[in-house]
Amino acid sequence: MKRLFALVAVFGMLFFMASNVVIAQDNATAKDTTAAQEQVDLTADPEEEAAAVAEEGKSLHSQLKQKFIEGGPTFMTFVLITLILGLAFAIERVLYLNLATSNTKKLLAKIEEALESGGVDAAKEVCRSTRGPVASIFYQGLDRVEEGLDVAEKSVIAYGSVQAGLLEKGLSWISLFIALAPMLGFMGTVIGMIGAFDAIEIAGDISPALVAGGIKVALITTVTGLVVAIILQIFYNYCIAKIDSIINNMEDASISLLDILVKYNLKK
Repeated sequence: MKRLFALVAVFGMLFFMASNVVIAQDNATAKDTTAAQEQVDLTADPEEEAAAVAEEGKSLHSQLKQKFIEGGPTFMTFVLITLILGLAFAIERVLYLNLATSNTKKLLAKIEEALESGGVDAAKEVCRSTRGPVASIFYQGLDRVEEGLDVAEKSVIAYGSVQAGLLEKGLSWISLFIALAPMLGFMGTVIGMIGAFDAIEIAGDISPALVAGGIKVALITTVTGLVVAIILQIFYNYCIAKIDSIINNMEDASISLLDILVKYNLKK
C-alpha cells in the first residue's frame, strides 16, 4: 500500500510539472496565436469557421486547462495537490478494505471441519492460509483456546479492537483534505476579490470589465475546491460504510466461532 501511495504521489507531481509546462507554453505562444488569427483569410467560409469553433469547444481537456489558468495557477495548484493526496489515501483505503472482506460463513465451515478432523492446530492452519482481519481474529482465539473459553473470548475481543483500528487507519487524512479543499477555494475567492478592489482603487472607477477578472478567479477557485471536497467525501463515505460492514461481520463471526469452540470442548 505504501508503494501505491508513493506511485500516486509521483504521478501527481509529474502531472503538476506538466501542467506548469503547458501553462508556460500557452503564455509564450499567446501572442503568436493572436497574430496568426488576425491573418486568417477574411473570405473563408463562415460554416467552416463555425464548425472549427464548435470542434474547439468540445475539447474537455482544453476547457479544464483554460479554467485552471484563469483560476490562478497558485491556488489551483494547491487545490490540485489536495485532490491528488486525498485520492491517494482514499484509493489505498478502498483497496485495503476490499482485500479485508472475506466469506466468513465459508471460513467458519472450514474451521469447524478442521477442528473435527485435526484439532486446534488444523484450524489454526486454516486461519493462517486465509487473508483478512476475521481470520486473524479467529487465529488469536484458537491460539488461546487451550487456556479456557474465557481467555479465548477476551483475546478475540481485544484483537478485534486492534483490527478495527487498522481498518480506520488513514481516514483522518481523507477528512483533512475534505476540509482543506473548500477552504483553499474560499481563500482564492477572498484574494480574487481583493485583487478586484485593488484594480478599482488604482483605476479610480468602477466598471464591469475592470472587476470581472478578479470575480472570475474567485468563482473558479471556489467551485474547484467544492468539487474536490465532493469527490473525496464520496470516497470517505464509501470507506465508512465498508468499515461498518466489516466490523459487523467480524462481531457476528466471532460469536459463531465461540459457539463452535464450545461444541468442540463438549465433544472432547
